[in-house]
Amino acid sequence: MAFNFESVDLQLFAAGDAVHGTEAFVNANDPAKSASYTEGSGLSAEMKTFYDKTLIELAGPSLVFDQFAQKRPIPKNGGKTIEFRKFNALPKALTPITEGVTPTASKLTVVPVTATVDQYGDYVELTDMIELTSVDPIVVEATKQLADQAGRTIDTVVRNQIMGGTNVNYCPLVAADGTETEITSRKALTDGCKLRVRDVFRAAAQLKAMNAPTIDGAYVAVIHPYVAFDLMQDAKGQWVDIQKYADPSAILKGEIGTLGGVRFVQSTEAKIYVGEEGGKDGAAVFCTLFIGANAYGSTDIAGGGIEHIVKQKGYGNDPLNQRSSVGWKATKVAKRLVEEYMLRVESCSSFSASVLEAN
Repeated sequence: MAFNFESVDLQLFAAGDAVHGTEAFVNANDPAKSASYTEGSGLSAEMKTFYDKTLIELAGPSLVFDQFAQKRPIPKNGGKTIEFRKFNALPKALTPITEGVTPTASKLTVVPVTATVDQYGDYVELTDMIELTSVDPIVVEATKQLADQAGRTIDTVVRNQIMGGTNVNYCPLVAADGTETEITSRKALTDGCKLRVRDVFRAAAQLKAMNAPTIDGAYVAVIHPYVAFDLMQDAKGQWVDIQKYADPSAILKGEIGTLGGVRFVQSTEAKIYVGEEGGKDGAAVFCTLFIGANAYGSTDIAGGGIEHIVKQKGYGNDPLNQRSSVGWKATKVAKRLVEEYMLRVESCSSFSASVLEAN
């Protein structure tokens, strides 16, 4: 059954902490309400805004999976529950209408999908000696590292939710003579089970058969660089590189090319299973996610769910002003909305033997 999707309500807390003593932070939800700094803290309003923008802008490029989610802004003081609603498609109206007789009205079937938001975050502690002796602008460098961490963390939250979808294909084992052997489980995958052109066309056909809407005219697949290498070797003459796009301005974040009506976005964060969770003899298994529009939803991070926090020397139990810290905090959740609009294709790769850690 295909669904028409409409997101109706998204509710969660907007972050905002009190200021005690010399504690201070930049409120990303509302820069105008950033905590005031005590006299002598050394950070101007301009610097607070700079650090805040640095964190959010640098975290953005890591949000590969999040860019295809249905997103809504985070309302303030709205509780901790997100509610999406999707509508079942109406059946075909094949019964002829009788002249002069009003037919019975159809009823919309609404299916609510709810989720509870969580907070994530981390910080680094800086000593007074580091600040005095470092040749680098230490707060800026710490913010850059934390932004990278924040982006990868937030995107992994989305990835782990959507990778649990119920629709999955396993790439067949292809022998040297071209003979294919069907694979029905992850544990049976070997390095001969690579993602090939035929698997891409099959995935696209399955999404089309479920009436999954496209994203700007095509389906999208998030693929690991190792799997992309195998696919491009098999797709010579059919692969369209982004350099050949007629409109370069429309390139997606991380996009590398198109094949069979599917736009491929490359990410090292594409899910990998190894060891007991991997393929045969522990071979690394890579997940390529094929998605249509409105397959899943998530909270909107920019301007609403991520906060940059700077605490000056002397905060907390620091009588000698030896420690300061820089950190981030984010409120995030993702939810699968229409299972039929996404498909996970699992395969091994030419590089499976060299990958020893899951992500």
